[in-house]
Amino acid sequence: MRNIAGFNSLTIGNVKLKNNLIAAPMAGVSDRPFRQLCYRFGAGMAVAEMFLANSAVWHTDKSALRMLSEEDSGIRAIQIVGADPNEMAKAAEFNAKQGAQLIDINMGCPAKKVNKKLAGSALMQYPNLVADILTNVVQAVDVPVTLKMRTGWDKNHKNCIEIAQIAEECGIKAITIHGRTRSCLFHGEAEYDSIKAVKQTVSIPVIANGDINSPEKAKEVFQYTQADAIMVGRAAEGHPWLFEEIAFYLQHGRQKPAKTVDEVEQIVMEHLDALYQFYGEYKGSRIARKHVNWYTNHYANSNQFRRLFSVLDNTSQQIKTLKAFFNQIRNN
Repeated sequence: MRNIAGFNSLTIGNVKLKNNLIAAPMAGVSDRPFRQLCYRFGAGMAVAEMFLANSAVWHTDKSALRMLSEEDSGIRAIQIVGADPNEMAKAAEFNAKQGAQLIDINMGCPAKKVNKKLAGSALMQYPNLVADILTNVVQAVDVPVTLKMRTGWDKNHKNCIEIAQIAEECGIKAITIHGRTRSCLFHGEAEYDSIKAVKQTVSIPVIANGDINSPEKAKEVFQYTQADAIMVGRAAEGHPWLFEEIAFYLQHGRQKPAKTVDEVEQIVMEHLDALYQFYGEYKGSRIARKHVNWYTNHYANSNQFRRLFSVLDNTSQQIKTLKAFFNQIRNN
């Protein structure tokens, strides 16, 4: 079986992934039910959403839902976010004791509420603080530590090469780069020149991220950047089987047949059931709304259905309405 571009196994420190397609940690999205789906549909690793480096909130219900457990499939990886080197080290140690096999450090989040605390991508403005955080976290745990960052703070301050070199010196085992600066947020198109440049500079694995939304784009990014892996984020929302589509394309050079309506319905129903079980009916039904919106927004004339679904707060109503929608799609 010939691999056209990039599709291989990947080892990060002492952790071996089944392949080099990774599901990104996305706040409010990458919970256990979503990660399980991504892994089931071909992701080599699915990283849990960011965990705050603030011990005061670790024993809240919200934090409990974000923690990893033995029920997680595949590599148990979690992202931590904060700006204090000691607190970040404690957060890493806490999660390692909870079973995390890999700790990722967030220096890529562009959200104002994160950046105003000097966390996320704001840290890229302070290389010395970055070095302190990375060193403390690496020394605190025995599991591999990785770093996710952007290309820089803004287009006039792109310092991803400098930060990548610091990271390698501090013992970071892999670097993910989103091809935008912090000031870009998620606007415009991601650029891959910076990722390519970092790949040519460091010897640890480099993971490319940003706008990878199709098998063709995955191939293009692998070939252009020579990255060791790719990370898929928003494109997997409502489309968690994108990973198997990418893998198939990279291995065979042709598109995997599209999911049938029956197959999509089955996936959505299983996802909703997992959400209801994980969160309980009240919260699960509310979280289900955004996922159903993503799953169905590409179907013609789905606007009315999505408006209706967005106000349903009862699991049986949601299931009944969703089944009726897919029956309508089948009959059109």
